[in-house]
Amino acid sequence: MFVEKFKFMNIKNIISVLLLLLVAQLHAQTEPFAGNWETWFIPSGKTYRLAPPPAGKAEIEEVLLLQKSLNAVDFEQIEFWNAGSTGYHWQNLMDKIWMTDALKNGILANMLLSVAVYDATVAAWDSKYYHLRKRPFETDKRIQLYTVRPESPSFPCETSVAAGAASTIIAHFFPAMKDSVERMAKRAMDSRVAAGVAFPSDTRAGFDLGKKIAEAEIERTKGFLNNTPWDGKLPERAGTWNGKFAMLPNAGTSKTVVLQSGNQFRPGPPPDFSRDMEELRNFKQTQRSMANALRFDNQDVWGELTNKKIFEYNLHLNAPRAARVYATCAIGYYEGFVATWDAKYAYWGIRPEQLDTTFQPLLGGSPPFPGYPSGHAAVGKVTADLLCYFFPADRTAIQKLAKDGAESRFQGGIHFRTDNEVALVLGEKVASAIVEKLKMDGAGPTLGFEKQKTIGKAKR
Repeated sequence: MFVEKFKFMNIKNIISVLLLLLVAQLHAQTEPFAGNWETWFIPSGKTYRLAPPPAGKAEIEEVLLLQKSLNAVDFEQIEFWNAGSTGYHWQNLMDKIWMTDALKNGILANMLLSVAVYDATVAAWDSKYYHLRKRPFETDKRIQLYTVRPESPSFPCETSVAAGAASTIIAHFFPAMKDSVERMAKRAMDSRVAAGVAFPSDTRAGFDLGKKIAEAEIERTKGFLNNTPWDGKLPERAGTWNGKFAMLPNAGTSKTVVLQSGNQFRPGPPPDFSRDMEELRNFKQTQRSMANALRFDNQDVWGELTNKKIFEYNLHLNAPRAARVYATCAIGYYEGFVATWDAKYAYWGIRPEQLDTTFQPLLGGSPPFPGYPSGHAAVGKVTADLLCYFFPADRTAIQKLAKDGAESRFQGGIHFRTDNEVALVLGEKVASAIVEKLKMDGAGPTLGFEKQKTIGKAKR
């Protein structure tokens, strides 16, 4: 009896040890369950699961031959694509170009790039952990590793997935750049083979997967934006905005992703701005206030901060987590924009230099749309609250930046303080709705697999 019980306990202990070893092995992997995370514009990552890859041995010689012929330019490309997460360089490119199409599809293009990269990355992770293909440098010791050792399976190549998704989005919305982004994608793909972390078939499959998902998302979001031109009509009531050109007057009725509609959190009507105008007239500029106004007017403060936090927390080495941050912030920007534009054209809030034509804003003429509430302040607050969700230890500094951003529009003379205060409340509501959705996406806390509250089984 005792012997049988002892044997039974030993078997239980052995099983426990084996389970612990399995968990430890999964901890060493990069987000082994990310393929189960909720996606935004595709049904699921599993929907796009790839067929099995070819045998790696057939491609080993191809990788070895390429590595033997590497030159200085090739190594520059390897280092370039080693930097940042898989979507980092594509996101930086989009940040530079989307405003050139601000009157048509820029805001949608910006959002779709980040979301397509995220959704495609989730799909890639489903295939990665289904097929469990070893990396080239793991398959043959002759293959050199020229980057940080990746802790995820090889097929499909995550960098190529991002390249396929991003280049497809950019080529669609900015057709003049089609050839350029296709060459950029090719360099990204070649760099991963040269670095010893992907077989050629990994990169081809990855690019095709990213492209396929981007095309599906472009189709899914057709008609999202309402860019109906302005009919030239202004409100007949006194004390409203009276510019000669109204930018995107119907954008507030565009389709939203998380919000029920652009007017879900519409604030109440603006006050009589007489007191606000008096405060603005009496405001004494300092070197610090001018610097703050110019900083937020000329720098991509929130894009730079997002990149910085991803690097500081080493999420650039975690493709699914980094893509989730970028996608969420892009959706926040889009939702915040639509919500703000709804309120702007619901009330046609007047600008300071229109209420007092003798007033000269520090930043010159105001933008060509109503002032109430401030778009800068609202979108900044949305982004700040989302970054606080991802990086809670930095909440104090991030929230200060949101307040500085709102204040910058008052300091610049193009918004009343009320515009900014109302915008901060609006931004907080929009961000809160997005965070509630994030809590249901299956990814758990942002800072790593080990902090997830529950660990599910990867779908096979």
